[in-house]
Amino acid sequence: MRFLLRLASAVVLFAAVLAGAVDAIQSVAASELVMTSLGDDLEALGADTASWVQFAQRSDTAPTIWHGMLHWLLQQPAFAVLALIALVLWMVGYKKRPAAGRFAA
Repeated sequence: MRFLLRLASAVVLFAAVLAGAVDAIQSVAASELVMTSLGDDLEALGADTASWVQFAQRSDTAPTIWHGMLHWLLQQPAFAVLALIALVLWMVGYKKRPAAGRFAA
């Protein structure tokens, strides 16, 4: 299970770095700061993802608190949200070292 969590963390971290690189390239090309939101990046992935995002943003599909949190999350920069998800996955899959040390009996 830890291996899967660490693998998922690495994949999401790769996506975060890729999103950050794309934003950096667009910022240099536009000569101003460009940060793509998570919702825009998800919609750019394809029609299925765009329909999922539109379905999740409808107010009749979820409670008001969930709808507000999801709407706020989709407006945040994609690289930051993905990096945070990667950190949480890594923390869940982290193996704590023994307190006594490596060679303790």
